[in-house]
Amino acid sequence: MKTAISIPRAGSRYLPSLFFLLGMFFSQPCSAQQASVTPPHGGVAEITAAGPQRKVGDLYLADKDVDVHYQGMRLQADHVEYNTETSQAVARGHVIYDYQNEHIEADEAQLNVATNKGSFQNVKGSIRLERRPNPLILITDNPLSFEAKQVDRLSEDVYVVHHGWFTVCDPRRPTWQFYAPEATVTLEKSVALVNSNFHMFRVPLFWLPYATAPAGERVRQTGFLLPILGNSNTYGFTFGEAFYWAPTTWFDSTLGFEYFSKRGPGERATFRARPYENTTIMYKYYGVEDRENQGGYEQQLEIQSLWKRGWRFVTNLNQLSSLTFQLAFAGTYTEAINSEIRSAVFLTNNFRGFSFNLDTLNDRSFLQINPENSVVLRSAPEASFSSVEQAPWQNLPVYFSFSTFAGAVHRDDQFISTPNFVARTEFAPKVTIPVHFGDWLGVTTSATFRTTYYADSLNTTGNLSGTSIARNTGEFEVEFRPPTLERYFDRPLKRHRYKHTIEPVVTYRYVTGVSNFADFIRFDSNATVTDTNQIEYGINQHLYLKEGDDQPIDFLTWRLVQDHYFDPTFGGALVPGQRNVFEALDAITPFAFASTPRNWSPIVSDVKLTPGGKYDAESIIEYDPQLDKVTTIGTLLKVKPFSEFYATVADFRLQGDPIVQPPSHQIRGMIGYGDLVRKGLNVSAGLSYDILTSTLLNQFVQVSYNGSCCGLSVEYGRFNFATVRNENQFRVGLILANIGTVGNLRRQEKIF
Repeated sequence: MKTAISIPRAGSRYLPSLFFLLGMFFSQPCSAQQASVTPPHGGVAEITAAGPQRKVGDLYLADKDVDVHYQGMRLQADHVEYNTETSQAVARGHVIYDYQNEHIEADEAQLNVATNKGSFQNVKGSIRLERRPNPLILITDNPLSFEAKQVDRLSEDVYVVHHGWFTVCDPRRPTWQFYAPEATVTLEKSVALVNSNFHMFRVPLFWLPYATAPAGERVRQTGFLLPILGNSNTYGFTFGEAFYWAPTTWFDSTLGFEYFSKRGPGERATFRARPYENTTIMYKYYGVEDRENQGGYEQQLEIQSLWKRGWRFVTNLNQLSSLTFQLAFAGTYTEAINSEIRSAVFLTNNFRGFSFNLDTLNDRSFLQINPENSVVLRSAPEASFSSVEQAPWQNLPVYFSFSTFAGAVHRDDQFISTPNFVARTEFAPKVTIPVHFGDWLGVTTSATFRTTYYADSLNTTGNLSGTSIARNTGEFEVEFRPPTLERYFDRPLKRHRYKHTIEPVVTYRYVTGVSNFADFIRFDSNATVTDTNQIEYGINQHLYLKEGDDQPIDFLTWRLVQDHYFDPTFGGALVPGQRNVFEALDAITPFAFASTPRNWSPIVSDVKLTPGGKYDAESIIEYDPQLDKVTTIGTLLKVKPFSEFYATVADFRLQGDPIVQPPSHQIRGMIGYGDLVRKGLNVSAGLSYDILTSTLLNQFVQVSYNGSCCGLSVEYGRFNFATVRNENQFRVGLILANIGTVGNLRRQEKIF
């Protein structure tokens, strides 16, 4: 028996009520043919029943395989009845309700058509949730499943679940479940559980007085996060908890604490906001009140904002109380050994080849921990204005550019502490003339006049003098570009084509006018300009690979270069017997090498292999002809032959002049299979080893297995930082899909 109900369409959005439709149907005279009704909402409802439809007083009844379809919604039941006097609708026997992402099975369902409220008895159900991919969180496509004795419907999108359990595992064999005597489900928002218990393989593990989980694709739910539990021979037993607060769609924050039984309490805080479309704000804080006097704090503030007419504002402020704190409490080896803390605030705009910048920079470099020693360099504030090379005459190859700045600088270390604001200005116009002699030679000549002023300087004893100092330099540079040698190699069977190029490089540079180099305070590289008369020569080789119709890639490069200094003392700036760092020396290698006058720089060989991602290798070798030995050997190899496997090896050795650079030789390696949220088995391991001291600085092994709804991670780590930290660390994390991690392998998330 089938009945079709024609319903005029309305303009407003409507979430259908199953029992409201039943009420409309049964409020008409019963007929096996057709009934029509005009409700306030639009659409067509089809209702079928294998058994009879009848009326008894105010009660309308339908039996046997009752099936209702309306606008993507479906209700099935053995028996349905509706009371026109009380507006109460009842469905009994194998009740099945489907609408969009909701599925409910129950023994009985009741709903008041007038109030839209009702209940389901002995319920099994599921809600399919759409989650955005996140490389830091295990995501499952499984729906949120639940069973309950009773489910009350308070509105079209709010249900209260009594004496039920929830999981995203297979409901027939759930690995984990949350049990709660009462829970509130708000569709497309959250699931809130009161007095809940977490069960693993049906064994209760921990109790939560109140817990919430998101139930929508872009939902962020205020509440307490999963706890942090762990143990360490250095920290002792660790317990932590955090509260997540998301009052609006554009702001959230996390406030948490940790307690280390051997060390003391720690605090964490994170604030994130996007108040405008092109503006993001993030603040982080972490501090520990340590009983062993290694406590401290670190904090970071990041602001990025794009304004109208090309203006861009960026803030990146970092503060660390001490290097000892970082070594003692950093979570990873890379974080622990970072000894440079840099901050920057700048406002910039680029227009028609010009650039304006207003910035504040602060750089703190920690040199040693006992006693603690650091160097602080700051420019605050500083304004700069510059231009790219521009040709005022269209047919004449003469290009003009300039750079200028004005600001204040400061330095503070164990030897010197300048006033907070030492004025500094500079203006440097430049003219460039490129000339081409056919296809076989290009010569680019440039000349720069640079005038620089500092409001303070050093005296002959190396102390602050309070006397201003000026520098007027003339800089002349000629770059020769001989013809490039090229050859092609084809492999037709594989559709590969190689191109090998050899590019000779010759550059002559002359700087004069720096007669008082020792009087300049070393604020930054600007104060390391010296007189020089030098020539740089070498070759750059490239091997390009083109596969089929793809774009060519720079498969292999080799740079071989050396400088010759006609003035071995750089105008008297070089001081024998100590470490000398000049701009002229840094141009060829970042590693200092001059402690005596010299005419030759090291020969630098830099080979890079980058075949599109599977392999990435670099080898740096420096040979110093004055010391007659190899002084620098560096090797970096990254291998990822297929998507799941990866390996990295870094080996670096310095063995030059000990006055300039203490000898060192360290090796770091890491190998892994899988990633943090990959389904199945994932393994990674790594170590850092100091060969000269035969010291294992750091090592770790992490093994995890992720299933369809949960995972388990186990990690062993070791830190060895002399007297600060000698720790064996064991960390465990129970990963719950779509939710987070329980344990001391900290969870990370991104919302913006």
